[in-house]
Amino acid sequence: MLLRHLTVLGSTGSIGTNTLDVVRQNPDRFRIFALAAGRNISLLAKQIKEFKPEVVVLQEAADLDPLRALISDFGIPLPELLSGPEALVRIAVAPEADTVMSSIVGVAGLEATYEAVCRGKRVGLANKEVLVSGGKLVMDAVARHSCELIPVDSEHNGAHQCLRAGRRSEATKLILTASGGPFRNTPAESLETVTPAQALNHPTWKMGNRITIDSATLMNKGFEVIEACWLFDFAPDDVEVVVHPQSTVHAMVEYNDGSVVAQVCATDMRMPIQYALTWPERASAPVPKIDWSQARQWDFAAPDYAKFPLLGLAYEAQRNGGTATCVLNAADEIAVGAFLEGRIRFTAIAKVVRETLDRMPYKEPSGVGDILEVDRAAREVARGVMDTHAKQFAMNNIHV
Repeated sequence: MLLRHLTVLGSTGSIGTNTLDVVRQNPDRFRIFALAAGRNISLLAKQIKEFKPEVVVLQEAADLDPLRALISDFGIPLPELLSGPEALVRIAVAPEADTVMSSIVGVAGLEATYEAVCRGKRVGLANKEVLVSGGKLVMDAVARHSCELIPVDSEHNGAHQCLRAGRRSEATKLILTASGGPFRNTPAESLETVTPAQALNHPTWKMGNRITIDSATLMNKGFEVIEACWLFDFAPDDVEVVVHPQSTVHAMVEYNDGSVVAQVCATDMRMPIQYALTWPERASAPVPKIDWSQARQWDFAAPDYAKFPLLGLAYEAQRNGGTATCVLNAADEIAVGAFLEGRIRFTAIAKVVRETLDRMPYKEPSGVGDILEVDRAAREVARGVMDTHAKQFAMNNIHV
């Protein structure tokens, strides 16, 4: 049994904590080399005490001394404490780690993940922005360096498993499932008055605020379509989204003989995380298996593209190519942040993204620096667009 040494980028987030639980359950398979986290230093201190990493990277240098104070009396060898983007790259490429779990939210994780790919590491990919913003760049590097890039998102992880049932040349369609979010049955006209609290009430998954809002708008599923195109070499028109409220079937692959292979498992992120870490082996289930003696119902339906226009914008951006998907992601993050702050309506998220896409030229990036510059410029444009919608929203509220 191969012992894997892990660097976990984003150890205090949902994917990071679930990754560490998989490590906890398999002490003979995994060791932690390095942890990287944001500003939740109290949880990070507990992780350091339990997993004893050699290196720890923080987002902000200001948090180094407070963390050092928290762990100073643990009675264990203290890790090297670092901060900043360069330190993230350092632990991602370190020869002591053969596997990197990429779960930092946003483009902040792009450079470290790309460099890990270029070192031929196994990368468990849970950071959407890596492929949404830099898909061609990253996948070209995967091919050049024989990197094992294993998706962790439940849908892509399911697709990865389904594609083991036949040759890639025999697969004609990839089908990704969507829960439909909290507004699956909400009339379109009612979305104008949706509150952040309502949008954050996801019926299936517990996730961070941005991804939960993206699930409510179906933008998250649009990002997954983009990722799937890059991961599995499908054209956008060969990736279909279906609404499946039970969230038990995670993905399906249709083959040229008409057979459809589906991947089914419990709705628990430890399942795809463990698969990514142990592939091509399968370790014992980290969560209870499905009880097939219980009656169950599976529903499938087409998404409403008119009601959820961001899903269609994602397809459009992928077809346009170049930096269009990077602009899409940047504009969405700005718009979602403004909605969560109560500055724009839920329905204005799509309008901000649409208008930003219309104002930004697309080009083919030549490196990570190009992608980060496009991301920066798109955010600036999106803020200007968002401010216009925010002023209109404020004026409407005054007159109510």
